[in-house]
Amino acid sequence: MALVLNEEQSMLQQSARDFLQKKAPVSQLRALRDQSSVSGFSNEVWQEMSAMGWPAMIIPEESGGLGFGYTGMGVVLQETGRTLTASPLFSSGLVAASAFLMLASEDQKSTYLPGIASGEMQFSLAWDETVRYQPHHIECSATPKNSGYVLNGSKRAMIDGMSASHFLVAAKVANGGDVALFVVPAAAAGVSRTAFHALDTHVLAELQLQDVVLDNDALLGGQSFSLESLERLLDIGRIGQSAELMGVAAECFERTLVYLRERKQFGVPIGSFQALQHRAAMLYSELELCKSLVLDALQQLDEGITDLAETASLCKSKLSEIAMLATSEGIQMHGGIGMTDEFEIGFFYKRARILETLLGDRYYHLDRFARQRGY
Repeated sequence: MALVLNEEQSMLQQSARDFLQKKAPVSQLRALRDQSSVSGFSNEVWQEMSAMGWPAMIIPEESGGLGFGYTGMGVVLQETGRTLTASPLFSSGLVAASAFLMLASEDQKSTYLPGIASGEMQFSLAWDETVRYQPHHIECSATPKNSGYVLNGSKRAMIDGMSASHFLVAAKVANGGDVALFVVPAAAAGVSRTAFHALDTHVLAELQLQDVVLDNDALLGGQSFSLESLERLLDIGRIGQSAELMGVAAECFERTLVYLRERKQFGVPIGSFQALQHRAAMLYSELELCKSLVLDALQQLDEGITDLAETASLCKSKLSEIAMLATSEGIQMHGGIGMTDEFEIGFFYKRARILETLLGDRYYHLDRFARQRGY
């Protein structure tokens, strides 16, 4: 397995980079923040991204997708990390599409996948319920009633939850104990959501479900699953977040190198100072390692490898660590200007911090990796 992009993937990367730098630079995120945008992203940019087929990346052609694979999606997510682009691409195009591909019935696939591929349907995974990340702690209940289910409970930290047209809700089925995923329309009776802006100015949501009545066909795959079997879906999300963290770290590092070459003290560029050169060289080496980790994980997804626990946790823990290092070093090497809101480098630090916490921070995944290895 060669840890390099092929020609088509390289072309996709360059195309995505050109588009995002033109249409969705960091300045757009600042504008969305200043406008207190409810959805947290530009619908106009999302429509253009959809027209280019980005949400259709992993969906097979027979379901209205492109069949370009997880590596292609990871390449695009990395570029969104470079510009801190807010969009439903991760939550809908990656996580929700993967859920349907893995777990849904053929009727459900034909009903929802074309809408996801076109960008018309936007999904958000409603899983977390606690302040501290505990994916196995699910109290949201699904009680069988007549020819369907009644859902009650609440969810936290839903990515793109305010703009979603549908939710994938994880709930425990009464008298069972296993967990099922339900397709819940945002407009369904008993569904309410509240927005909150995270540190990185992206918008998350909290969801309340009160006696939400669903038909049997809302049950994904027509059955419940063990939590262990659903970990693959979360691991796909973690690998996607690792790709975005790679973009955040790489862009911050490259901006910092430009500053080191341009900023002068004592009549010389500060990049000529040996101490800063050592720090930059160490960070460069770490970033090269991270590139290989992320690409290897994406290629494992494309090869259909099912046991992703070690790979996903290794990626998420390492990329979280290095993204925080790259953004912290970026602020420090920029000096006083790096601390100001007017300068963009601080936005990368905030995004890295939030991406680290979603779907488990580095410490959660270090512990999980160790347990997978028998420690």
